[in-house]
Amino acid sequence: MKLKIFFLLLALLLVSAWGAIFVVIPAKEAGWKFYLIEGIITVSLIYLIYFYHKVVKPLDTIANGMDLLREQDFSSRLKPVGQREADRIVQIFNRMMAQLKEERLRLREQNHFLDLLINVSPMGVVILTFDERISMANKAALEFLGETSEKDILNKTMTQLSSDLAEELSRLPKDTTETIRLNDSHIYRCSRLSFVDRGFAHPFFLIESLTSEVMKAEKKAYEKVIRMIAHEVNNSVAGITSTLDTVTEAIRAIDESEDLCEAMRVCIERSYSMSRFITRFADVVKIPEPQLEEVGLNDRVEACMLFMENICLHRNITLKMELCEENPLIKVDTSLFEQVLINIIKNAAESIEDAGCITIRTTAQPLMLEVGDTGRGISKEVEAKLFSPFFSTKPNGQGIGLIFIREVLMKHGYNFSLHTYPDGITRFRIRF
Repeated sequence: MKLKIFFLLLALLLVSAWGAIFVVIPAKEAGWKFYLIEGIITVSLIYLIYFYHKVVKPLDTIANGMDLLREQDFSSRLKPVGQREADRIVQIFNRMMAQLKEERLRLREQNHFLDLLINVSPMGVVILTFDERISMANKAALEFLGETSEKDILNKTMTQLSSDLAEELSRLPKDTTETIRLNDSHIYRCSRLSFVDRGFAHPFFLIESLTSEVMKAEKKAYEKVIRMIAHEVNNSVAGITSTLDTVTEAIRAIDESEDLCEAMRVCIERSYSMSRFITRFADVVKIPEPQLEEVGLNDRVEACMLFMENICLHRNITLKMELCEENPLIKVDTSLFEQVLINIIKNAAESIEDAGCITIRTTAQPLMLEVGDTGRGISKEVEAKLFSPFFSTKPNGQGIGLIFIREVLMKHGYNFSLHTYPDGITRFRIRF
């Protein structure tokens, strides 16, 4: 551009000089020197124009091409300028621009395909910046983290998210893969890796849900165990109780046999109790498929009020209700859901033992039911085992209640968690 301006100024100067000579020297006084000077100026102008078209214009055209390249306008092309060497450069430049356009289109198509692949992938992907802040998360990752929108977590660190999985991910070492089991019985295979972009390593997480596969394997395993145990126990109990009945009848004919009869009665009752115990376990794995219907969340909570108040009445426990105004609609099997809610309240009351508070809260955004209690809390070691078969924190517990809750909620497709928070409140949360 500067060269172009220089040539324009030079041309203007020559034209001015050419005109000035005509003004200063009259035509009648003009000699051969006058015409010589005018001829030299005219030739200089002609040569200047020729030089402009042969040198300056090609350079200007190439400069325009550089501007197009800087602006990444790969669709535009340069026109030939009528100068052989410059036209060769123009031809090479146009060929390069065509290749760049093709390469850019190919990369754009690849990136679009990768974006689609990441978004529809069942595996969660979370990409971080250099300072460990979230720059991207796909739909699967948002679901695993309990978030509804990517905007809500952008530029946040994992420790800033209210998610047990995020807390575990923040502690995951670089270039490692671990299997994480959370307190809501969800199991994930998590990897912390990195990829190179523009010469820098970008950390990212891969999250694969193993919950369904593990739960199926677990259920199949304990179903088999329960069937075996039930078969052996029921057969044995039938024989034992039959024999005990016969012996009891014989003992009754003996004088002063009341103590023996009472002992036999206790043995029979214990045998029947054992049979009922194994039958209850067998019933847990036979939970029917839920018959869904659309109902109000608050309505279902209020329908269980009488049962919940009876549970808390004799334990000196205060029951608080914090229900949202919207009364959001949910799709549930009413009977199964009410059983789940009563079981949760019962467990909360038993954890309090005597004197405390249970708070039932519902929210519309996010759609959630929360049962919080001021009980003794749950340790980290216990949290990971809570929903395992046959596990119970109660001295005489059978590990049935939480298994039942887990099975029902998973059949509904709801996310849930049971966790003791830093404020000392243990909260059971169901996200619809």
